[in-house]
Amino acid sequence: MSNDYATCKTGKAQSPIDIVTAKAVLNKTLKPLKRGYTPTNATLINNGYSIEMKFVNAGSLILDGKNYTLAQLHWHTPSEHTIDGVSFDAELHLVHKASDGSLTVIAILYKIGNADPILAKLQSKLAELAKEKCGSDEESQIAVGTFDAWKLRRNTRKYYRYVGSLTTPPCSENVVFNVFPKVRSISKAQVEALKAPLLQTSKRNNRPVQPLNGRKVELFDELA
Repeated sequence: MSNDYATCKTGKAQSPIDIVTAKAVLNKTLKPLKRGYTPTNATLINNGYSIEMKFVNAGSLILDGKNYTLAQLHWHTPSEHTIDGVSFDAELHLVHKASDGSLTVIAILYKIGNADPILAKLQSKLAELAKEKCGSDEESQIAVGTFDAWKLRRNTRKYYRYVGSLTTPPCSENVVFNVFPKVRSISKAQVEALKAPLLQTSKRNNRPVQPLNGRKVELFDELA
């Protein structure tokens, strides 16, 4: 492994993790996630290892009084985070970046069931990406047009928060993760559509869970 990626091996606050619900600590000072997403131009990108969507100006998230801009989203199949040892069929990461460079991620879990309406609007674009094979050092892009990021927002009365890392190199730490325990539905065909454009060796692009190393997982519960 490159020395630039040493944190992936030596870091003590790595992601993803297994969230043990019985050990999560209720924090009544946590607030609902205040999101102000807006329609914007978007681009789907296949780098061979994951499918990403990048935005021009998709709005922001206010977390602990700090403003984070929604920079991109990407999918992992199967999920990276587990809850009480249970893995899921897919996981969506909404990556937000503040002006000082700090990052926070909203993680949404999916299980096989009904089709996800957001992905349904992207399936034709995913099929186009799958036709454009790229090498390990290449990427292909397809313009999505206007994407309404507001549709990604669903009220949540509960989330888990912990401090972790990027789950791909360079595995930089001090990334605040907000994991929603409410699992959404995704169809089997949609999971396959997310995998189709990827390199053969990256069809399963989830990182294994990492040691907690004494970190605390906090719980926001609006009803508690």
